[in-house]
Amino acid sequence: MEKTARPGAKTRRLVKALFKIAVTLLCIWYVSGRIDFARAAAALEKAEWSYLFLALLAFIISKIISAVRLNIFFRDIRVGLSQGENMRLYWLGMFYNLFLPGSISGDAYKVILLTKRFGVPYRDTTTAVLLDRFSGLLGLGLLLALYSFTAPLPVAYPVIITVAAGLSLPAFYFVLKRYFPGFVPGFRPGLLLGILVQMAQVICVYLLMAALDVPVSATAFIFLFLVSSAVSVLPLTIGGLGIRELVFLKGAAYFGLAAETAVLISFLFYLVTLLVSAWGGIYVFKRPLNEKGPSDEPLIF
Repeated sequence: MEKTARPGAKTRRLVKALFKIAVTLLCIWYVSGRIDFARAAAALEKAEWSYLFLALLAFIISKIISAVRLNIFFRDIRVGLSQGENMRLYWLGMFYNLFLPGSISGDAYKVILLTKRFGVPYRDTTTAVLLDRFSGLLGLGLLLALYSFTAPLPVAYPVIITVAAGLSLPAFYFVLKRYFPGFVPGFRPGLLLGILVQMAQVICVYLLMAALDVPVSATAFIFLFLVSSAVSVLPLTIGGLGIRELVFLKGAAYFGLAAETAVLISFLFYLVTLLVSAWGGIYVFKRPLNEKGPSDEPLIF
């Protein structure tokens, strides 16, 4: 049974990878045909590198907070990872998600490894990872609702987004309490950290805007970023590349913004993600977890 299942699993992963590559290339082709590369290059040449470095730091902080949030849900199922182990495992997961789209995903790797290491059911580790993702989406939804009032949108849109974001909170809590009561303790800290993650990434985008000399009052760019972050959650492209730029391009046209600036902000954010995620490749060759089991080691990489 296993021998016949493995080729099928490999084929599905290959098809999934080829699909993501195809959609990514299609989006990039579409976007590249609708921007002026000379203008984009000129804007990039004038970019302030100190702001780009600060944007990189802001993104790293967002990922550290995100990893701490995930560990809260792991501890709800008695997976006793130290923060150091958890951080290394989280970074390895980012590397898998971005650089190995046809292989095992970062989330699946964490589920398999922790299930074997701590002897907890697959259902529990899978639920912890998924609930962590949902808590992140809740934080994203709340900030999206906030920034929808700053973007030049029809009055009904911010109201609809705010109502949807507001209703998602009690809905998520009800699902936790009804079907996953063991994860209820992680609801509030998970939500708070989810908001902090999105705030750190919003700061990252503000710094990218500053690097390109875009006024911080142009909050429509932040709104587009939050929308693109929600869309990039869909497993359609490699690390959100292409689909995020497409959202920025279409949004720039809708809001009357410079297409080159919008796409450049999006692309720089992807480069930041790429640089930070690449660090996780170290743990492909070096075990992210301690050999002797959980420890109280300090937060190091």
